[in-house]
Amino acid sequence: MKQKTFLILFAISALFFSSNAKASTILTSQQIEILQREVLVLRSLVENYNLQQAINSPAYIAIDLSDNSVILEKNQNKSYPIASVTKLMNATIALENINMDETITLTDEMLSPLGQTPCLFSRLKISAKNLLKATLTQSSNDAAQALSFFIGNENFLTLMNKKAKELEMEDTVYYDVYGLNSANHSTASDLAKLVSYINQNYPEIWEITKDNDFWLPNSEGTLLKFQNVNNFYYLENFIGGKTGYTTEAKQTFASVFKVGKKPVAITLLYSQNRMADIFSILRELKNKITF
Repeated sequence: MKQKTFLILFAISALFFSSNAKASTILTSQQIEILQREVLVLRSLVENYNLQQAINSPAYIAIDLSDNSVILEKNQNKSYPIASVTKLMNATIALENINMDETITLTDEMLSPLGQTPCLFSRLKISAKNLLKATLTQSSNDAAQALSFFIGNENFLTLMNKKAKELEMEDTVYYDVYGLNSANHSTASDLAKLVSYINQNYPEIWEITKDNDFWLPNSEGTLLKFQNVNNFYYLENFIGGKTGYTTEAKQTFASVFKVGKKPVAITLLYSQNRMADIFSILRELKNKITF
């Protein structure tokens, strides 16, 4: 991990000395803000990796996706609010029901959820593909809401709950399409079923969740970066995943990591420190998995 730190710092520096056309259009203040954010992410990764504490999440599961065997678990069937992990089901329904090249004109109703993004504003014409990227990288609530309007918000929500039943996620229910509603509940076991389904059918979702180079112009035409909030994107063994947080849900996570040569679904709920918990789970898995 320490050796990777120097490589990561070099990569960050390269962002600001490259001849990338996008980089040349942003303001110095934004460059500084982006750099500060990347340094914070890196520092948090290193600090939590070095904690080497016990797994503190009250509910988690780790499943070897090569044979669907459970490797680690605790309270896998206990239900908790899931916050923005909701957006993984949103992305699944969007890919199954919307042409990603289609566009929609944003309205105030679509932009009503908390957590508005400067690049998403009323009367903007935007593609489903870009809304999906905003949903999965920066966890944009208004982007997730806008996606649902391609087929109707209520219909979209119905399809989310229907898909949960199809995947036998019996303890999962969605009351909104983005995750602010604390009634959106699931279990670590149920979320692992969704993770497995995405891994088999929509690996592009994982690719988006690792992308830290997504930009859109604001209403004045200035390119702004969507900061990836899935902070494991620096790690080579992170295949993909989605974080979530609300006061009621605490920190949530649904993901796939490569452990040795095996893809492992890791989901956890109600964590006080998901980053430290994930590193602790990964250490446990290395001791249990036969490579």
